[in-house]
Amino acid sequence: MAAEIFNPRSEDKADQEGGAEPLDSFDPAFALHRGGKMAVQATVPVRDKDDLSLAYTPGVARVCTAIAEQPELVHDYTWKSSVVAVVTDGTAVLGLGDIGPEASLPVMEGKAILFKQFGGVDAVPIALACTEVDEIVETVVRLAPSFGGVNLEDISAPRCFEIERKLQERLDIPVFHDDQHGTAVVTLAALRNAARLSGRTIGDLRAVISGAGAAGVAIAKMLVEAGIGDVAVADRKGVVSRDRDDLTSVKAELAAFTNKAGISGSLEVALEGADVFIGVSGGTVPEQAVASMAEGAFVFAMANPNPEVHPDVAHKYAAVVATGRSDFPNQINNVLAFPGIFAGALQVRASRITEGMKIAAAEALAAVVGDDLSADYVIPSPFDERVAPAVTAAVAAAARAEGVARA
Repeated sequence: MAAEIFNPRSEDKADQEGGAEPLDSFDPAFALHRGGKMAVQATVPVRDKDDLSLAYTPGVARVCTAIAEQPELVHDYTWKSSVVAVVTDGTAVLGLGDIGPEASLPVMEGKAILFKQFGGVDAVPIALACTEVDEIVETVVRLAPSFGGVNLEDISAPRCFEIERKLQERLDIPVFHDDQHGTAVVTLAALRNAARLSGRTIGDLRAVISGAGAAGVAIAKMLVEAGIGDVAVADRKGVVSRDRDDLTSVKAELAAFTNKAGISGSLEVALEGADVFIGVSGGTVPEQAVASMAEGAFVFAMANPNPEVHPDVAHKYAAVVATGRSDFPNQINNVLAFPGIFAGALQVRASRITEGMKIAAAEALAAVVGDDLSADYVIPSPFDERVAPAVTAAVAAAARAEGVARA
């Protein structure tokens, strides 16, 4: 008998017609997602005509008029200063790739409930039926009056770099591509603690990043900003270096501020004697390449679900091992960063998120570990209740220090 092709829509139809059992009956993920994972909830009662006249007409007109006369009042009398748009075009969803806007919605809903759960920030999923850079930018600009910030999510590289840059130029609210900067913040925090554990500083380390996409580029930029000794980035064709003639504009910019040692060739060549491996690319790094790293090295293999270096292999050679998975110690998880970063930025009505604010977030996150630092604990758990308040306070203070706070 030929194997049947799984088609969720046909399953739904059969369910409606009394045919096959619903997907919920044998897969708890479908049971959890039925009807979606979020809803809009009122924060004020509408129990009688007096409530109605305040929440809607005629009372609402007085508030609208006041905002029209003093636009800054929108932050005090609407939810604008506590709500973020989670925007995607569905082109780089988790490990699934370009699956389109509708299929991205379960992930965007998930992101929105993480904002609320871990940062107290309301978020609205917005999946766009367009992929061209300027169309996305124009759409988000037109939506922006309703939101206090924009979290770009699961947009493929290199378009994501240009989209973020153009939106930052045109909007006066925080725009943050979490796939880039959230990963970079948590990576820097874990690396600071790994260095502290070994009696070193960031400046003592030479790092190699596998992957020159959104996360790899952002991590490289943040490590350089934080004072890393040296960092080289490798893509599918080898180390990104100035002597290559096949670089995109993004990678050419990357080559200009990384790889001070002038390494050319493969990832394996770059790993010889390196202190840190950071994987954000997938694939598998040969064990002999890991063995060639410096004594006391750190391996952060963050591809999901299969790390570039399996922890069992990494532990043979590395002093500290981190992954992107929750079933191993030291999970590099973006949820440690983005809720607190946006909460801090919204708290002070920041016009943008600066490099200083991101580094402050990383430092606050690293500090949560404190004296409990160990090889299996260089980064706190997402469920550590100290994380979001610490990151929020640090980001708000950095926004004030850098002159981008408006409250």
